[in-house]
Amino acid sequence: MKIAFLFPGQGAQKQNMGKSFYENDADSRAVFDSVKTVTGIDACDLIFKENDELNNTRFTQIAMVATGIAMLKAIEKTGLKADICAGLSLGEYEALYLSGAINETDAIAIVNKRGRYMSEIKGGAMSAVLSLSNETIKAIVDDIEGCWVANYNCPGQTVISGTVEAVALAGEKLKEAGAKRVLPLKVSGAFHSGLMKEAGDKLGKALDDIEIKDIRIPYVANINAEIVTDKNDIRKNLIEQVSGSVHLEQSIRKMIEWGVDTFVEIGPGKTMAGFVKKIDADVKIFNIEEYEDIEKVCSQILEAK
Repeated sequence: MKIAFLFPGQGAQKQNMGKSFYENDADSRAVFDSVKTVTGIDACDLIFKENDELNNTRFTQIAMVATGIAMLKAIEKTGLKADICAGLSLGEYEALYLSGAINETDAIAIVNKRGRYMSEIKGGAMSAVLSLSNETIKAIVDDIEGCWVANYNCPGQTVISGTVEAVALAGEKLKEAGAKRVLPLKVSGAFHSGLMKEAGDKLGKALDDIEIKDIRIPYVANINAEIVTDKNDIRKNLIEQVSGSVHLEQSIRKMIEWGVDTFVEIGPGKTMAGFVKKIDADVKIFNIEEYEDIEKVCSQILEAK
């Protein structure tokens, strides 16, 4: 059995995510508390109290990554170990923490800057395209200035991103080409599009201040769906990821080819699990969202061995 840990990205966030970890594990609690020291943002107020900021990308990113790392602190104390890992967009930073490439403090600090840089770029739109091949979508989008493929999530679900006008035009052309539906997404920016290049450039400069260490657990990069074992590839991957396509479907397939037969999604919701099931219905998929899930999942995986 080979196990992969998966981490969701923006859109999965919800109020009180990770609270059961905060209440039951001292090391998990310390992660949430450390966010204020590192960034000045009170993660407990942001996540555990009702507010509108949790859905603002400026704060969503730090909330999600803090929650994921806090969950890992508790999971690390069990016998449940990953052979490889990956994250969806923002979730790649939790994968990097798990891989050993960046420490907790640096992960929180750099994601705080990433959220700020991306939130500074206003305008744009994103839409989910259903039931049309990746090849057809890319061919149409490549011919429209100001529009890009943002996410290859799973068979039948791809996301496009760019200017409002370009995304609308692409939507019409994609429906003409046979897309079942093109659904506008409620987002604050055109993520993973060329419009985000400036944010990626700023992130690159910030990454110069972060120590990237040798990788202990391999991870799969969003930008190219390649298994990363060399720390020297990480900085370039993270810069390009901001404005480049997220190859999640290809990443999952890469891990399955590598021998992974069991996936564990760590974080709020079951977004990644849904994608994995559509990519390959034969692999096993488990979710850890609450503290109580750890023991249950460990038991289920042990029985499956």
